[in-house]
Formats: sequence, structure tokens, C-alpha cells
Amino acid sequence: MKKLEIIIRPEKLEDLKIALTECGISGMMVTTVMGFGNQMGHTQQYRGTTYSVNLVSKLRVETVVAKDSVDEIVDVITAKIRTGNVGDGKIFISPVDDAVRVRTGEKGSEAL
Repeated sequence: MKKLEIIIRPEKLEDLKIALTECGISGMMVTTVMGFGNQMGHTQQYRGTTYSVNLVSKLRVETVVAKDSVDEIVDVITAKIRTGNVGDGKIFISPVDDAVRVRTGEKGSEAL
């Protein structure tokens, strides 16, 4: 199993949910986060004063998938959420040793 941690623009959440559903993924966790990467924030104006916003609002979506389907899922996700602009996001892939469904005690891929 692999854990996908997907950092995206907030307006791309619906597109990501559609992509994950098309791949057969039935669960995800969504967290609002703030940060910056290459985008380095942006400037805004309020009442005639320009100020710098260093932290950009993003969403972190986490899900666990079967190891053999990771490449296909990542390809579908990137195709759906890519805008071609700086700040589109990142996908981090980590190994998952085991999972347990608390309600039934199922382990491994059956717990997903």
C-alpha cells in the first residue's frame, strides 16, 4: 500500500474528487493548509495599500491506495488538476506498512 499526500489549489478539490472516484478510490481526508513553494506567495491590495501574502491557502488530500495502481492514479490526478501555472501543487508518495479497520479488525488492503 502507498499513501498519497496531494497538495492542491482549493478550487481544484471537485476535480480531484472526480479523478479519485474514477480510479475507484472510496476514501480521502481533506485538510486546509497554508504554505509556499516556488510560488513564494503573492501581493494583494487592500484600500490602496499593497501588501505581501507569504503563505498561500492550499488543501492537503490524503488517501491510501494499492501499490500496483499508484502510477496510474498519479497520472489521472495530474491530468485533472494541472493548470500549467506555478502553484498547481505536489503529490508525495509514502509506503504504508499496514492498515486496520477499527470496526471489524480487517487488516491490509481489506481495511481500505
